[in-house]
Amino acid sequence: MSVMLKRVYDLPAKSDGKRVLVDRLWPRGLSKARAKIDFWLKEVAPTTELRQWFGHDPEKWSGFEKRYRAELKSNPAMTELRALSRQGNITLVYAARAQAQNEAVVLKEILDSGA
Repeated sequence: MSVMLKRVYDLPAKSDGKRVLVDRLWPRGLSKARAKIDFWLKEVAPTTELRQWFGHDPEKWSGFEKRYRAELKSNPAMTELRALSRQGNITLVYAARAQAQNEAVVLKEILDSGA
């Protein structure tokens, strides 16, 4: 099993495996056909309140990561995401511009650690 990350606006590739969109909102200006998403697990995304608080502010990253991990502990959608990751390669797809500071990064770390 391999968990990869990719921005939804980047071209899909066969090596992506199953493409899982982990955003709560559908990405702006992108058709479903072009996105080639296999699963949209919006339930695993940060809550609207947390997402709005974070606002992709790099100075809030540490707090966001801590709060998001706390949300995920009681999130039943994590069971589905873990099951998908055990079936083969998956790519966690996100829309954020920040490649190192988004919810997909946190999800990958959790899946890679087996937690």
